[in-house]
Amino acid sequence: MLPSTLLSVVIASLAALEVHGHISIWHPSMYGFNVTDKTFPYDNRPVAPLTNYTFDQWWFHGHLDYPPNPGDIFELPAGKPATTELACNKGLTSYFASSEGGDVRQGDNPCPSDDGSFPSGAMHTVDFNDLKGCALAIAYESDVTKIKPEDFTVFSINQTCVWTRFTDFQVPARMPPCPEGGCHCAWFWIHSQDSGGEQNYMNGFRCNVTGSTSNVALAKSQLPRRCGADPDNGKADAVRGNCTYGAKQPFYWFQAEDNNMFEGTYAPPFYTDLYNFKDGAQDDIFVDSYAEIPTPSANQTVIPTPLEPSSTSAATTTSSTVPPSAPTSQPTDQAPFGTPPGRCSVCKLRRANGTAVRKRSLFGFELHAHSKKGRSFSLWHPF
Repeated sequence: MLPSTLLSVVIASLAALEVHGHISIWHPSMYGFNVTDKTFPYDNRPVAPLTNYTFDQWWFHGHLDYPPNPGDIFELPAGKPATTELACNKGLTSYFASSEGGDVRQGDNPCPSDDGSFPSGAMHTVDFNDLKGCALAIAYESDVTKIKPEDFTVFSINQTCVWTRFTDFQVPARMPPCPEGGCHCAWFWIHSQDSGGEQNYMNGFRCNVTGSTSNVALAKSQLPRRCGADPDNGKADAVRGNCTYGAKQPFYWFQAEDNNMFEGTYAPPFYTDLYNFKDGAQDDIFVDSYAEIPTPSANQTVIPTPLEPSSTSAATTTSSTVPPSAPTSQPTDQAPFGTPPGRCSVCKLRRANGTAVRKRSLFGFELHAHSKKGRSFSLWHPF
């Protein structure tokens, strides 16, 4: 047993590490933008992960009672990139003035580590090849109390999220204008199971589409289906006929209630080709994107092809009626921060001996045997 003084030092050290948190999008348009670790009786900062929560706790991160100030809105330029800031602490962003710790920015690094290594534990990736992407989704509703989970439609994916603080999300060129009062958006992230698991991230914010040149509405979003190559789980090849095409919902996963994904601890859903989420703007999410979409299944061989906008009907349905391959190398134009460690031996062991890596603290991980976890899951479930 550790001496009481040493134990106190260990606990204090771990507490100091946890202050850094994990990763969140940051912008004044957020719900919970000024929530701190003292606001709730538990850590419900925007960077805190969402696991096994009730609906009221995980929906909009439980921050609906902490709305943005009037006039604070995130702009989505149609056909152009929307630049977001991702970080494990507000003080690392352009909005450091309202952070308890002030300005602690370190360039484009989203979460500096205490020892200077990169990536830090809060980024939940062992290296660039282990990134699993993030999503932006939109609901064409200005009244946040009316929004339901199925009303969100993913419109942009960045598969190299959360490698940099400044992260671009490409906005589809045909995004229709928002209703009076604007839209609502949300940022979503589920990280690799190699660097901690069982964590979902959602942060909601007010948004508005600018420069819109189309009035074609988004299609009703459907549940994403696991259909890409998944060798770690016995699927060497993609089954494209099993994909969901067109408008798709975000993942609501590993909560106590109201999940729409039921994959287990060791095979989380990701915003990658694994679920037919291509990197960049999701240009096939509109009501006229496809002439027909066949019912997906493991035996489906018909793969729908999106129609060219010029060949589709000039639909003028208003957008207010809306609710009815992963990267393999470091970009050559991006300098790494510090010295990225190689893929950790613990993570390699996970695949070799049937164990999984779980996050113990910000920079520590531990192995858990599958047989001891007691959670079951089905990757290829029908909907």
